[in-house]
Amino acid sequence: MKLVWEREVATVRDIYEALLERRKIAYTTVMSMMNTLEAKRYLNKRRRDRAFLYCPTRPKSQVISGMVREFIDRVFNGSAEPLLVHLVKDRRVNEEDWQKIVRMVKESK
Repeated sequence: MKLVWEREVATVRDIYEALLERRKIAYTTVMSMMNTLEAKRYLNKRRRDRAFLYCPTRPKSQVISGMVREFIDRVFNGSAEPLLVHLVKDRRVNEEDWQKIVRMVKESK
């Protein structure tokens, strides 16, 4: 999805070639994943010549918000606190990020 969001419109070949620069991956794997994302309505596709063009159906921020909400609901029974505690204990939140979080919490009150 990140690669499609970056490009706004992409073919399977576009995404395959971008992923191939990072790691070995089969073209059919990319095609299957993009078809799955289309079936889940994250992508739309339309035919252009002999290829399909895929484009995102929703903005990145909207999809990420929904995914995070779903993750918190499934894994932490709807409470974000255990997730934040885990991130802090696992040192995934550096001092600069922590200050931003504190500032955002204060501003939201």
